[in-house]
Amino acid sequence: MVDLKNWLDQQREKGGLRSLRPVARRGKGHLTLAEDDRDLIDFSSNDYLALAEHPALIAAARHALSQFGAGSGASRLMSGDLVVHHELEEAVAQLKGKEAALTFGSGYMANTGIIPALAGRHDLIFSDRLNHASIHDGCRLSGARLIRFRHNDLNHLEDLLTKNQGRGSALIVVESIYSMDGDRCPLRELVALKERFGCLLMVDEAHGTGVFGPNGGGVIEEDGVSGGVDLAMGTFGKALGSYGAYVAGSAEMMEYLLNRARSFIFSTALPASVAAASLAAVQLVRKEPSLRRELHEKIALFKSLLRSGGYSGALGPSQIIPVLIGESGPALHKVELLREQGIFATAVRPPTVPDGTARLRFSITRHHSMADLTQAAEALLEIMDA
Repeated sequence: MVDLKNWLDQQREKGGLRSLRPVARRGKGHLTLAEDDRDLIDFSSNDYLALAEHPALIAAARHALSQFGAGSGASRLMSGDLVVHHELEEAVAQLKGKEAALTFGSGYMANTGIIPALAGRHDLIFSDRLNHASIHDGCRLSGARLIRFRHNDLNHLEDLLTKNQGRGSALIVVESIYSMDGDRCPLRELVALKERFGCLLMVDEAHGTGVFGPNGGGVIEEDGVSGGVDLAMGTFGKALGSYGAYVAGSAEMMEYLLNRARSFIFSTALPASVAAASLAAVQLVRKEPSLRRELHEKIALFKSLLRSGGYSGALGPSQIIPVLIGESGPALHKVELLREQGIFATAVRPPTVPDGTARLRFSITRHHSMADLTQAAEALLEIMDA
């Protein structure tokens, strides 16, 4: 058994102990901490398109709540299957350019259900080293042989695929936008590689859906590779402003997962209010491209403010901007300095990121005004030398 006190003391000593800090959301990207009433600009949220407060989502959720109640009462395969779940899946399939889709209770549940359903102990999984923890856990649960390749290094992946040809069916799993570095996967080259070696390809679009693509269909839409991606997974809890997750692919694949993905089969269905809000969000991102344009203008402005202020670190190609600090202690100190200047950002520390790469993670959302972005950039530039 783990010595709980010793483990907690060790984590506390090296700055790795996590704790919860309740917040009160004030709306428009602002919040306060429970222990004081200082107004803070939130740069930790994944509500990229500011849809969580959108009137269309709130109205859809309220209507479904009044009509169907607070909970779904059962799994989809029992009596929890509602028409709104099917409407949502049809809308997601259209958004991702696929035949069909299936919803899950969360992104973690999706990845730990889909991957073990696809791969077993006689199969191979090739996973990017910086994939989300839920992907790694799904790979472990599968019992397949897990082979991790260097982040975004397709030459390394090609070498590994070549060495392991003929040793079992293979699944490649990547993210389109990586949640801690904000960088993009080279999907066009990856699709060519997977077709050459005859692998299945699963792409986690949690941070890409809604933000990229002419219709908000994510990086796979923007890169024109929807047809080459076998499984497009993503979440409703980020740019889509709601909760839950999905996977989209062929109708045959969705029928298979409905019968094999244990986290789908044995979980209570999403409440109707949540599914209705997600459906409203999917419809919004398709018909209102101005939401994405406005977000990308704000992303570009924030990066420009940092560059003009002398910041020389990598800023990446997305709405996620990592500010590398190194060790956990200094990262936590800088978080407190930012809060003194009205900025709420989080320190991301090991084991979420590799040792020695603790960072401040800034997420730009459509909530942020020019004044918010200017204040955050000035504060960040000031505390970098502290």
